[in-house]
This record gives sequence, structure tokens and C-alpha cells, in this order.
Amino acid sequence: MHIFEYDENAKKLLTPEIVALLSSAYEHKGRQQLFVEAKQDELASLLEIAKIQSTKSSNRIEGIFTTDKRLEELMKQKTQPKNRNEEEISGYRDVLNTIHENYDFISPSSNIIKQLHRDLYSYNKSSGYGGKYKTSDNIIAETDSFGNQKMRFKPVPAFETEEAMRQMCEAFIAAWNENKTEKLLLIPMFILDFLCVHPFEDGNGRMSRLLSLLLFYRAGFIVGKYISIELLIEQTKGTYYEVLQDCSANWHESKNLYIPFVKYYLGLLIKASNEFESRVKYLSSEKISKPERVKRLIQNTVGKINKKQILEKCPDISTKTVERALADLVKSGLIEKVGSGPATSYVWVEK
Repeated sequence: MHIFEYDENAKKLLTPEIVALLSSAYEHKGRQQLFVEAKQDELASLLEIAKIQSTKSSNRIEGIFTTDKRLEELMKQKTQPKNRNEEEISGYRDVLNTIHENYDFISPSSNIIKQLHRDLYSYNKSSGYGGKYKTSDNIIAETDSFGNQKMRFKPVPAFETEEAMRQMCEAFIAAWNENKTEKLLLIPMFILDFLCVHPFEDGNGRMSRLLSLLLFYRAGFIVGKYISIELLIEQTKGTYYEVLQDCSANWHESKNLYIPFVKYYLGLLIKASNEFESRVKYLSSEKISKPERVKRLIQNTVGKINKKQILEKCPDISTKTVERALADLVKSGLIEKVGSGPATSYVWVEK
């Protein structure tokens, strides 16, 4: 079985590149705290939008969908789930809310993780998965372009899962509480180990993302409340799966690498921080109209940008307002339309 040595493994991670990433993350953290303390009203809209984006993206990564209208109604609890997809979306919403409101009081013990997984499946009791470790061995497979599946990784067997989770959580909590090792190094190592154990029949990917938020919040990095880290993972899932595959090799022999996964996770945190600071600037530092915000976003973008990207960067602006602003900017000659249909993008016209 894999040996969970978080303090020792963390010492091998302090490369110049990772140290630079850590420094950047802490610089952002200091600025974020000032924003959070001074701009509570402006951040309320970002908070609600991020919850919707997080729930949508984390489930969509696993092939769980519903319409945007139904998603919004489920998030506001104005309706009840009407199929399995919506049951799982509702469960994710509830666990996400639990973490947002109680992260200071939730330690990632084996029992707590099972309870969170139970709540993830609280609307889908017929599956029998919720809050129970797997009872049969599972594999992580990948599908090639011809539809053929091949095994990518074989997780911990079912009969060893309970003990592996106990050892993993106890070792992690001990390293966390001793406070000798940088927490931003501990978090991605723990998440990688969780994914390699793959303790549940289903829901492991979604649980890993919920646990990531929980641990980032407990470490004082709360940017994930306002910018969806799950959306950033979805946007880079090709890279995510590549580093996961690289770092799971030789995991059972405790000879795996953590560096690529740690760099990826720190990159996510920094990307979210940059997005946060950019959105706060547009929301509060300048009292400008929404069409003007769309205009400045395109003006400050190097290269082209499409409507979907604009909506992601300005989630409080409606689709109709963005479309109207784009039409006006094209008509005025300030931007140029590139491509057509789904591939339509816009570029700023230099004069």
C-alpha cells in the first residue's frame, strides 16, 4: 500500500518554480483580503454566480447536465429535481453550501468525507452509493478515438480502501496541524492521493473538487468563493487529466511524482486570483455602465474574444446586454467581427 508521507514528500517540491508560484499565491491573498473587507456588497453577486458556475462545471465534467434555466431554479431551490442528473446537481449544491458556510469547522477526516459523500447523494438514495466506500474494485479508464477503453490506473482495491482512507486522512491532518509544511503543498498532494485511492463507487471526481475548495478555504485562500475553480478545471481538463496520469504512475509503490499536480493546482489558484482582481476592478473601482465594461474588456484583450468568454468574465451582465453591446461596437467600427456562427469572435480595431 502507498505510504502517506506528506512532510517528507513536500520537501521535494520546493523547486524554484514552485517557490515562485507560492509567492505569487500569497501576494494575491493579501490583496484579496483587502477587497473582501471593503467590497462586500459588490462581491455578493460574484458569490452567487460562482456557486452556479461551480455546480454546473463540476457536474458537467462527469457528464451530468441540465438546462441553464433548470440549473438556476435548482440552485435557488425553487424546484425539485426531476431526474437523476438533477438529483446529483442538487446534492452538489448542498455540499458546496455546507463547505461555504462551515469550512472552519470541517476537518477532512475519513468519517467527514463519507458524510459529505452521503450528502452528495442525498437526493439519489436509490443508487446506494452515498456515504459508503466502494465494495468492488474499480479502474480508471480512458477511451480512444475509436471508442475503445483501456485501463489508465488501477486504484486501491475495495478491501483496502477503509484502511487507506484512515491512514491518508490521519497523516494529512497531522501534517496540517503541525504547521511545519506549507499548506498549499499539502492540499494538491492530498487531492492526488484521494483520487488514486478512488474510495467511492461514484462521485470521486466531484468529491475531489469539493475537498479542494474546503482545504483552500481552511488555508485562508477563499478566492474559490467568488471565482469558480471548478470552471477553470473544466476549461483545462485536458491538462488536468495529463498531470493526473503522470503523477499517478508508480503511486502504489510510493514512487510517484507530485510536482506536476502541485504546479497545476497552484496555477489554478493564481488564475482564479487574477480573474477575481480583474472582476472586482470592473465591478467596483469604476462606476461604469455594463456596455462600457464589455467595450473595455475587448479593448484590453490581446487577440480575439468570443461571446462565451465575455459572459464568463462578466457573469453579472446578461446575454442580451452583451449581444446589444457587441452589435453597437461592431456598428461603430470599434470592434471587428471574426468568423461566423458558433465560431464568431471579436477583436478590437486599433486606430
